[in-house]
Amino acid sequence: MTIDKDTLAQEAIALLKQLISIPSFSEEEDETADAIDTWLKKFGVVTKRQYNNIYAFNKYYDESKPNLLLNSHHDTVKPNSAYTKNPFNPHVEDGKLYGLGSNDAGGCLCSLLATFVYFYERDDLGYNIIMSATAEEEDAGDKSISALLPILPEIEVAIVGEPTLMQLAIAEKGLVVFEGRVDGTPSHAAHPNDNNSIYNTIEVLEWFKNYRFPKVSDVLGPVKMTVTQINAGSQHNVVPGHVDLVIDTRVNDCYTNEEVNEILQKNAPCKLTPRSLNLSSSAIDINHPLVQSGIAIGRETYGSPTLSDQAELSCQSLKLGPGDSTRSHSANEFIYIREIEEGVDLYIDILEGFFKK
Repeated sequence: MTIDKDTLAQEAIALLKQLISIPSFSEEEDETADAIDTWLKKFGVVTKRQYNNIYAFNKYYDESKPNLLLNSHHDTVKPNSAYTKNPFNPHVEDGKLYGLGSNDAGGCLCSLLATFVYFYERDDLGYNIIMSATAEEEDAGDKSISALLPILPEIEVAIVGEPTLMQLAIAEKGLVVFEGRVDGTPSHAAHPNDNNSIYNTIEVLEWFKNYRFPKVSDVLGPVKMTVTQINAGSQHNVVPGHVDLVIDTRVNDCYTNEEVNEILQKNAPCKLTPRSLNLSSSAIDINHPLVQSGIAIGRETYGSPTLSDQAELSCQSLKLGPGDSTRSHSANEFIYIREIEEGVDLYIDILEGFFKK
């Protein structure tokens, strides 16, 4: 029996309030996993669990059909020091549901779960639907979606629930974090030293500030490099032998992470070591039926500068969800109640259009 969208939206809001009340920092999500599992079973869904990843297949799963993955995460970052509200007290003020993880990505997750329940018992779908509520997204842990994907059947296309104001993020930048090192000659501060590592860093910082990768994506724009950390020295009277840098590099779909690494190793004026080359850019063809279904009901397309579980997927994927990315990781995080209601409605409408194509 199909449950109406309005009822499912209210069920999604109730679940989100429950999840907010349960601390679920990355690698500590066992209780929210329990809550999600219980919620799905309430609707007759047969669930599976791997670590703190909860996943399920539609009731009439057919191995001969292609697979659509609906995915979002239930872990959160830790609340920052600027919070003035209790991050674990879900409460509504002026139509806003406050609480840690409400926007990133609880609203998306609960809306997708409601959408999965809506289609769970349908036997007329051209695709199987797999729902995954995953852990350790915020710290890219080894028990995240990266651990779940190898045990799932092949995925043809995916929707990743992240706050996009329910617009269609058809591409997402990849990420490479580089450890940089600028060398010099250590010495006593009182003596001459024309190879001061800190002074040498000025030229290096200018290089990172001004360097431009030549290929610019129509959807994602240019590759963006940002020096985000710098560390050197231990005493006021000692010139350090080296300066450590961290460079956050957001990679567009014109380059692979390996290509960006090769270019920087050849051209950068300091030693660089990538932490990982695994978090690649991702995209979906604007002509894909899933995207076209969203466009048909008035959704707009754009490229997202932020990273998500899309980076772990090898298939085409669309990032889409209620909430606003600019609220993520902010103090007194919130999502509008109407955004969740709209999210459930639009997810279902987009999938209905997709299944008809």
